Amino acid sequence: MKKNLTRFVLLVVVLAGINWLASSFFFRWDLTEDKRYSISDATKTLLGSLEKDVIVNVYLSGDFPAGFERLESATRETLEEFKTYANGHLIVNYSDPSAATSEEQRQKQYMSLIDRGLNPTNVFANEDGKRTEKIIFPGVIVQADTLSVPVQLLKGNKASSPEEQLNQSYEGVEFELASAIRVLANPERKKVGFVVSHTKISPARLSDIIATIQQSYDVFLDMNNPESYEGLDALIIMKPDSAFSEAEKYKLDQYVVGGGKALFFVDGARVDSVSLDGNYAQPLDLNLGDLFFKWGVRLNTNLVKDMNCAQILLNVGNVGDNPEIKPMPWRFFPLLNNFGTHTVTRNLNAVYTRFLSSIDTVGGANGIAKMPLLLTSPYTQLVNAPALVGYNEARKDPEPSEYRSGIKLAGVLLEGSFTSLFQNRILPGDPRAAKFKASGNAGKVIICSDGDLIVNDYDYKRNAPLPLGYDRVTKQTFGNKDFVLHALDYMTDANGLINARGKQIAIRALDKIQIQENRKFWQTLNLLLPVVLIGLFGAARYYLRIRKFG
Repeated sequence: MKKNLTRFVLLVVVLAGINWLASSFFFRWDLTEDKRYSISDATKTLLGSLEKDVIVNVYLSGDFPAGFERLESATRETLEEFKTYANGHLIVNYSDPSAATSEEQRQKQYMSLIDRGLNPTNVFANEDGKRTEKIIFPGVIVQADTLSVPVQLLKGNKASSPEEQLNQSYEGVEFELASAIRVLANPERKKVGFVVSHTKISPARLSDIIATIQQSYDVFLDMNNPESYEGLDALIIMKPDSAFSEAEKYKLDQYVVGGGKALFFVDGARVDSVSLDGNYAQPLDLNLGDLFFKWGVRLNTNLVKDMNCAQILLNVGNVGDNPEIKPMPWRFFPLLNNFGTHTVTRNLNAVYTRFLSSIDTVGGANGIAKMPLLLTSPYTQLVNAPALVGYNEARKDPEPSEYRSGIKLAGVLLEGSFTSLFQNRILPGDPRAAKFKASGNAGKVIICSDGDLIVNDYDYKRNAPLPLGYDRVTKQTFGNKDFVLHALDYMTDANGLINARGKQIAIRALDKIQIQENRKFWQTLNLLLPVVLIGLFGAARYYLRIRKFG
């Protein structure tokens, strides 16, 4: 009796000790090969620094096909992990928008979510020979105080299969949620400058990207023509169409040499409309060629025609007295769906371009690493400016043998310690000599060879700008805005939250034919095996007791 009491007391002491250790020392161990249940250190730091409550309203809830159930599970698991590090400042609510007492109430809920920035998705599924359809909202709304940020969870490259796109969305859950929380947590906001004084593009056609960036950054336009860009965390040069002076080029040079981060969206050729039959392309000299060359890049004065391209609406003839308007492939508008292996472009949707030029990398830029970001398809043709760009070309079937120029570079990231173009040019008596930097801190530059990449279209009937990357013909939105935001995030994010986009989760798909053929076997096995194992365990235990007590 005393021996049993001692054992009982010892067991209580051990359990109490384990509970005390568990409450005092936090420990989690992710045993999955791809670390799918782990979050990045940058996300943990962000959550641990929250000083106010953040509410996450999840609308991806309910009964879904298997792929969306996996995305729902990933969202739920990620938010549970977030709550662990948020010190009680993260509140999560789940709701199914399709759950309503009447159809009228359901439609009101749908419209409310659309007005708040979430896009619905129609889900079709075939289960046991039955086709089902349901409207779902694969997204969340993150709130803090009176501010809210919509988060679309269904992302990825739309050229991928539905299973791959859902997996890409699965991989991006942590980054999308953490980015929204960071916007609302209101840490020290970074400063982003826009160089718009060299473009004739109307402000309305630049408004979408500026307004979106303004949600997360303090934005400065260069209307007052500052003496330098010192103090800015990033600088964006937006589709210039007039040459930079030597003084302006010097400011860009010194900003980058001093460790600045600059994004250039520039054209190699100017395309002007000359008639209803087409446009005229001519070389565009921005007086930046020697600066880019110093950094190891050459922007070519040509146009890239790509077999993988967008469409334009074109009059192809007449039906009676009415013109026949049809969408036709326009190879001067390449769709960039070929990306470098970088965090910025991972799982990115295709990028829409207009009158793209090509980029070459050149040697001589010591200490600067060059990473391709945006590339064309292999089926390209180069047209050197000056050239006439006639719409009649869209009416013709392309000859594949003419599109063999190969993959062309359209966006490149440069990183390293930059050397000034003006080295050995600044004399001691020059007023600029006191602050001149011949070389300096490590900087970053992204050069994209299409200024229209950041120019949104405009709906003149509604007198409102269209989303950046929106294509009027196909009615879909391409990945232009995501590319710019991810690039800016990478350039300015010292904590590395952008690295959460690098998460890779392998698809381990089941063989659907084998499942269908062997369905009864596996159902029977799953039903009977636990019963058999419990029976064997009970029989073995009974046998051992009989043997022991005889």
